[in-house]
Amino acid sequence: MLNNQEDERLTYTDEDWMRLAIAEAKKAEAIGEVPIGAIIVRGHEIVGRGYNLRESTLDSTAHAEMIAIREASGHLQAWRLLDCTLYVTLEPCPMCAGALVQSRVPRVVYGTRDPKAGCGGTLMNLLQEPRFNHRADVVEGVLQEECAELLTSFFRRLRNKS
Repeated sequence: MLNNQEDERLTYTDEDWMRLAIAEAKKAEAIGEVPIGAIIVRGHEIVGRGYNLRESTLDSTAHAEMIAIREASGHLQAWRLLDCTLYVTLEPCPMCAGALVQSRVPRVVYGTRDPKAGCGGTLMNLLQEPRFNHRADVVEGVLQEECAELLTSFFRRLRNKS
């Protein structure tokens, strides 16, 4: 996103980055996917982006976080995503939390909790499990209302169609 020296003097907040994750979620929504979006940031640069593609690809692993992790790893030419932050609109599930631990992402910021599958503190906290060799700092609730409304509106429209 930002690459020149002048931009590096600017300070971006978690809310600024989460708005970009929300933009990714809206891409999913536009194609009929559950609106979940993620970005991975290192410094002032987005190194990975993703949005939910499970229905489109018929791939249960095509979660926003997994796609963003793959893209960031390719961009950085490394499986260890050190010095990166993941921003995601919905709390990571067990698969995504496990992938974040395995990729050594040191910081995870999410918008809204997932009461059915959240593994960043809601059902369990795989991201900070002390028995693992890596743990991530977790920040929850960034632009929570916007992130939750995306999902609520999407599922309301689905129910009304039925």
